[in-house]
Amino acid sequence: MGYGTFSRLLLGFVAMSCLARAGCRPSELFDRAPKASVDFARVLEKAEAGDPNAQFQAGLAYETGSGTPRDYAEAADWYHRAADRGNPGAQNNLGGLYSRGIGVPQDDAEAMKWYLRAASEGYPAAENNVGFMYANGRSVAQDNELALSWYRRAAVHEYPAAENNLGFMYANGRGVSADSKEAAKWYRKAAKHSYAPAEFNLGLFYSRVPQGLKEAAKWFHLAAEHGFAQAAEALRSLESHSLSVDDLNAEISRSFPTSMATSETPANPSK
Repeated sequence: MGYGTFSRLLLGFVAMSCLARAGCRPSELFDRAPKASVDFARVLEKAEAGDPNAQFQAGLAYETGSGTPRDYAEAADWYHRAADRGNPGAQNNLGGLYSRGIGVPQDDAEAMKWYLRAASEGYPAAENNVGFMYANGRSVAQDNELALSWYRRAAVHEYPAAENNLGFMYANGRGVSADSKEAAKWYRKAAKHSYAPAEFNLGLFYSRVPQGLKEAAKWFHLAAEHGFAQAAEALRSLESHSLSVDDLNAEISRSFPTSMATSETPANPSK
């Protein structure tokens, strides 16, 4: 199989993966689970005494099941208490629960309200998520230029999700002229933080470049090491490039046998 034919098949395979499993589009991000060493009983004691940071940590613990059984309604309750006291991490994550309809009724307007409160404090994750809402027209009119503006605010803080999302906007000509070199620049910035979606997107970038499959494989490998499932699938396709066209098409059919629908599941949570 020639390079051009294989590259097109790989990109088709990956595109199907992105649609089926929501990996290549801009994403909302929420704060990660607390460290395993956190004493949940002590956190809860401080939270009940009114400490907003402890209330935030209690919400994280309940949302992620760290030190206590997972309970999204409890997570929402503790996030709300901390958010009302001005904790931007809790405001951002409460917005995430409303966005996804987890522990609370799904409500884009409520999600945007909390994202904006945290973003007004310069909280990078929330700035990224406000950009996501504008990019996707969630509770607001879809506006690529405003999305870019918010992504740039978060990228000033070297926030990798926003850097990756800027890469996506340049790669797809959304709010700016399409510019693959500028897209790759932003993907590389995010990849410096070992941010798997950006590593994956660099793999896609190099898979489109003549004689770039070796570099693509390097980035897919890094993304797979960091838990990005689509990268592992793309890497397997690269490593089996001697397959016939029929065999590769059969692999695609086995991996994605049903109709595909986009998803808004967030990428792996990150600070």
